[in-house]
Amino acid sequence: MNEHTRWRDHKWRLLPAAPRSPAMNMALDVVLTDGIASGECPPTLRFWGWDRSCVILGRFQSVQNEIDAENAAAAEVSLVRRITGGGAMFQQPTGAITYSLTAPESLVAGMTFSESYAFLDAWVVNGLRAMGVDASYVPLNDISSSTGKIGGAAQARRNGAVLHHTMVACELDTELMAKVLRIGREKLSDKGITSAAKRVSPLRQQTDLPRDEIVRRLTAPFATQCDLRDEPLHEDEIARAEALAAAQFASDAWTYLLP
Repeated sequence: MNEHTRWRDHKWRLLPAAPRSPAMNMALDVVLTDGIASGECPPTLRFWGWDRSCVILGRFQSVQNEIDAENAAAAEVSLVRRITGGGAMFQQPTGAITYSLTAPESLVAGMTFSESYAFLDAWVVNGLRAMGVDASYVPLNDISSSTGKIGGAAQARRNGAVLHHTMVACELDTELMAKVLRIGREKLSDKGITSAAKRVSPLRQQTDLPRDEIVRRLTAPFATQCDLRDEPLHEDEIARAEALAAAQFASDAWTYLLP
């Protein structure tokens, strides 16, 4: 099947970013993915908005191994765990651009996982290049440049639905990130590297465009490949997400599922 045909086979909903709690952002991913599986939700491109700084742990990561809890608490950085695997993501309200794609698994049918990552993030890579950003896909799940990693993606598949979400660094406080995340500190110390900036290359290093303008320019190539229209969350979607956020994603039992 032609890649363009895959996108155009569906009518897509665009959910612009709105400030939400970390737990609510995690819960919305689940609600929208399950809505795809049940046929109640349309394929959706959702940009995440934040009401606070946080670290998003991968499904199988240990808080103790990944987080300096004392530094995180002192800096008022919240902890939350997502349902997808992969590494921890340091997120500030205006520090990164994060989005989710929720769609029927038929969108990536016949693709290997590596092929599906490249396919689902190609519009972002193309959009960044159009802005003059040195961007490329690096298997399995990174968007990178010659100066470092720009972003990373994670995926989950359940009941015939695919969830794909990606964070693109825009203007991060890398000094705080290095204090909060235990990102191989011994290894970094051995090399005399004291800043996480050596590993991450935020967009601010390559463009002076405001964050909202970057989002607008990224959305444009997505809209050219499919039928995309603004449509707000339904009241029942919000209600289900709020209940799930309180019961699961805001709970210590889930956040500290692994020590």
